[in-house]
Amino acid sequence: MDILRKENVVLDAKASDKMEAIRMSGEILVEGGYVDPDYIDGMLGREKTMSTYIGNGVAIPHGEFEDRELIHSTGLSVLQFREGIVWEEDETAYLVIGIAATKDEHLVVLSNLAEVLEDPESADQLAQTENPMVIIERLTRSTEED
Repeated sequence: MDILRKENVVLDAKASDKMEAIRMSGEILVEGGYVDPDYIDGMLGREKTMSTYIGNGVAIPHGEFEDRELIHSTGLSVLQFREGIVWEEDETAYLVIGIAATKDEHLVVLSNLAEVLEDPESADQLAQTENPMVIIERLTRSTEED
């Protein structure tokens, strides 16, 4: 199963708030067969205890440690909010990347995301692209090379 498929990427998404955005990202993971529906509750719970905003307009919602048994396989969902969505008081997310990772694969996934998204220009390019393949290629490059 591919970690990030074209149907997992939603360009120019719309949500009323960050909790709706998290639900949307979780629903994509459920529909893709990566997680059980209850994983979404874990994603929402994680956000209530600790913000998943990582900077440069990017948030990476994911479940809590206890939710790992709800994950069938490692996968990503990507919601692009061209107009942005308020994540924290002074932070706006333009990319919301839902993560479900089995065992220690989350470390590889997070490392790859951090490498690609720590560059503000790279993050901005992904937040503005009209081609989902640009997002897929940039976010899966190092996981495919491993």
